[in-house]
Amino acid sequence: MAKKKATGGTPATVALTAAGTEFTVHAYEHDPSSASYGEEAAAALGVSPDRVFKTLVADVDGELTVAVVPVAGSLDLKALAAAVGGKRAAMADPVAAERTTGYVRGGISPLGQRRRLRTVLDASASAHATICVSAGRRGLEVELAPGDLAALTGAVLAPVARG
Repeated sequence: MAKKKATGGTPATVALTAAGTEFTVHAYEHDPSSASYGEEAAAALGVSPDRVFKTLVADVDGELTVAVVPVAGSLDLKALAAAVGGKRAAMADPVAAERTTGYVRGGISPLGQRRRLRTVLDASASAHATICVSAGRRGLEVELAPGDLAALTGAVLAPVARG
């Protein structure tokens, strides 16, 4: 992977460039009728759904928290709450998630958020040399090492995905 210049990029690619992190940007034509943004990305990029991770925003005991899980699975809300020492988790209101992160649904990146949120990366990410996450807009993914993602977001690694 080579470093990519983020001139005019998204906040996610700007953050990666500023940190000196190696990453690759992958663009594809987003289909607005697609039922799943993550599965669409995996298919368009020809990458296993186990290596493409979706960014979900949940409310854990009143605090917005980011969960980064494989698109092949779903988020285990109880496991997410436990991973951050909380009692109860529910999916966040989409409007609150968009307003807090600065991204639109289907394009929320764990990187470069307007307000940095507590983040949990599913432990399965460590089984891969690189994973793909949203680069900050629909139809744009960034590929990077899971350790770099965890370091840049301050993420805790924990088994928070099902399926």
